[in-house]
Amino acid sequence: MPPIYLDTAASTSVDPDVIEVMIEALRECPGNASSTTHAFGQDAARRVAQARAAIATEFGCEPDEVIFTAGATESNNLALRGIVGAYPDQGRHLVTSAIEHKAVLACCHDLECDGIDISLVAPQRAGWVTPESILAALRPDTLLVSLIHVNNETGVIQPIAEVAAALAEQGVLFHVDAAQSAGKFKIDLAALPIDLLSVSAHKFHGPKGVGCLLVRDRKRLRLRPILSGGSQEFGLRPGTLATHQILGLSTALTKSAAQRDADLARVSALKARFIARLSRGPSYQINGDPARTSPYILNLAFDGVASDALINQVSDHLAIGSGSACTSGTIEPSHVLRAMGGEDDRLYGAVRISFDRDHRDAEIDHAADRLMDAAARILALSALESNT
Repeated sequence: MPPIYLDTAASTSVDPDVIEVMIEALRECPGNASSTTHAFGQDAARRVAQARAAIATEFGCEPDEVIFTAGATESNNLALRGIVGAYPDQGRHLVTSAIEHKAVLACCHDLECDGIDISLVAPQRAGWVTPESILAALRPDTLLVSLIHVNNETGVIQPIAEVAAALAEQGVLFHVDAAQSAGKFKIDLAALPIDLLSVSAHKFHGPKGVGCLLVRDRKRLRLRPILSGGSQEFGLRPGTLATHQILGLSTALTKSAAQRDADLARVSALKARFIARLSRGPSYQINGDPARTSPYILNLAFDGVASDALINQVSDHLAIGSGSACTSGTIEPSHVLRAMGGEDDRLYGAVRISFDRDHRDAEIDHAADRLMDAAARILALSALESNT
């Protein structure tokens, strides 16, 4: 069996229908969407407008509230920096959690260097922050709260709806990083009082390098651009629009939304099958509350097995993610698991397996068997070494 790709939380494969749409645009649409004095530019502008309208329909917002970016990292930065820059006199305090993606945490660190106060809310050991803990962190000068929807390491789903309702009552702006949830779960901004939402196409079978920031009630909510240049994207994101990528984003989102329920059921069954099969092997622990976790992500640690050893053992057969980042020859434990109170095996043994609508039952069985065999070999070798 060829190597099995189980790192879809990092990036999904591009859907064949998306590829066809993008190729057609590259071949047939040479115009610049900003150059509308001729038919070629008008064609590009029309295609972009149609894509923007389709995205807005999926998220329950207006087309002019969809701002195209290079992906969720840029969207997160535009949301946080854009709000701080637009309201310099109305709040110097932001609230986020200790389990955010590095795109948010690094941005907050930089803002802190610029004099913005940042409060990091700790999660429960189960991997989610409570609405009460968010409210307790608010101050009179709190301008914005930023939370991830589905954690990229553990898959734990945060109580976004409850937090959104509470912050709306307090009059505090709310940004949500939806990189791991958009396209996979229904997000209706007409029903949820979320002010800013970050999206990345490559997380739901679209192309890499394109995403969007949804800005609700854009005429009321001001943002300051973080790049200088032209007036594209309503003056918020200068630069020539990548028409083919935008069409890829829209096509991937529309297709994912159309089969979302079926995909959720399929992936839930795959994850359950994988976990059930693992029960035949060495003992392990799941990181994050299984009752609140996305079916697309599983974070686990085999007792007594280091993640780097496990990944090396299966690298010819499986592509999985590590719960730790290796830098300069040392293992740096996951900041997410550390914030959750993880210790020893949970910190240094964590691996992330992420599932996909395209996986087959046989692949799931094979992957589970390979992981169990590798963990058993590592444990046997460790026992042998300790007895010599």
